[in-house]
Amino acid sequence: MEGASQLFPEYENTASFDRLRATEYSYLDENDHVYLDYTGAGLAAKAQYQAHQARLSADLFSNPHSANPTSEASTRLVEQARADVLRYLNASPDTYAVIFTPNATGAARLIGESYPFTRSSTFLLTADNHNSVNGIREYARRRHARTVYLPLQSPSLRADPAAVASALASPPWPWTRRFRSKKRKGLFAYPAQSNFSGVRHPLEWITTAQQAGYDVLLDAAAYLPTNRLDLSPASPQPDFVLISWYKLFGFPTGLGCLVARKDAVSRLTRPWFAGGTVQAVLTGVPWHSLTTTEGGFEDGTVNFLSIPEVSVGLAWLQSLGVENIRTRVRCLTEYCLAGLQALRHSDGAPMVKIYGPDPVHTSPGVDPGGDDRGGTIAFNFLDATGRIVDERIVARESAQARISLRTGCFCNPGAAEAAFGITKPLLRSLRRRFRDSLTVEEYIQLLGLPSGGAVRVSFGLVSTVGDVDRFVEWGERMYRDRVTMTDGLVARTEC
Repeated sequence: MEGASQLFPEYENTASFDRLRATEYSYLDENDHVYLDYTGAGLAAKAQYQAHQARLSADLFSNPHSANPTSEASTRLVEQARADVLRYLNASPDTYAVIFTPNATGAARLIGESYPFTRSSTFLLTADNHNSVNGIREYARRRHARTVYLPLQSPSLRADPAAVASALASPPWPWTRRFRSKKRKGLFAYPAQSNFSGVRHPLEWITTAQQAGYDVLLDAAAYLPTNRLDLSPASPQPDFVLISWYKLFGFPTGLGCLVARKDAVSRLTRPWFAGGTVQAVLTGVPWHSLTTTEGGFEDGTVNFLSIPEVSVGLAWLQSLGVENIRTRVRCLTEYCLAGLQALRHSDGAPMVKIYGPDPVHTSPGVDPGGDDRGGTIAFNFLDATGRIVDERIVARESAQARISLRTGCFCNPGAAEAAFGITKPLLRSLRRRFRDSLTVEEYIQLLGLPSGGAVRVSFGLVSTVGDVDRFVEWGERMYRDRVTMTDGLVARTEC
């Protein structure tokens, strides 16, 4: 393969990241490991761990729900982290609140359980969504709201912009019009970037949806590691934003947040209360009063020893330059796409089937439109007979080669269904015939799928040309002219 710097001259501007790889992230090469799962989790710099150790070694911290010195020390750092998050997103503290959660999934659950769904409202979402967002439909269903999915186009795995606009502008169903009066239509949810295909969906949909009467939930978990999200008044301002911090900078894990417009938060109603969420509770009579701060949505004691590391991680990203990270990841993604497309069996047949936007660009080094795709590639290897190489084989053999990648449907069934051509009529037929009695393996067989999922590789700030070369060369060596068999593979128990 030709060097990435020859195809993408701007890649040279990120040469400092190679030096970081040799210092702050030296554990990769010391362990002879190729890490290609940045969409699953970012990697932490040694400096982040050192900052954490230094802080814990130098001071005392305790439960923030008090007024003693150690509690106040924790409170100051937690509030500083909230302020740093808002500053990083260019969000006004008068407009937005930062609610810390265990992860992005926890933030989605907060919305699901608290959003005012009714029989006259709609939960509208693209088929390309993580299961953490898909799961909100269960809360909507219990409150008799409609759930409507916007399908993806094949093979691009994008939602049709015209279909999105039409769905957002659709009037309420006749039987709900009399209930609506001036109430909002409901909740519109989509990812800024797909965790399956890397597709970037237009942020302009936020404004379109709000003008149509919807609140907007934006999943930014896969988008933020290589992009800045601007929440200033001059830019689209989603009502709710889901974030997972370990995806941005690796450490701390078990920590995400919900960044929410304060006017939107005022429309949420918690279904319960817990320690930390209340101002006061009585037991003689069933009365309680929730706190009006972010704590009303932070159940119990927040992770006060880890939250300060969000400030450290954000400062680390800012010191490197998010635009530089974006440039590096874009170049390596295009370089890898070109390498995968070039793989051929001896008879000239392709070795790879790629899902998502057309990876062919006529002008190497030029970002097609700027928002085409992120640093994620979903694909399958094809064996010498043209059949998909079972992703379980790839998972096993890549692990043996010390390559970390992802296989399966990546908790995004809608994108997987579109990629593999699984139609609604077929799914409904199976559902009617078998209900819940089928195993995952039986579903795959009845759907006639050649495999149970795809292979996903994704890139981050210290990915290198050497990582891409080693992976592509490994794929060629393992699967060129090979006929693969699925005998002896362990049955799948989940997607």
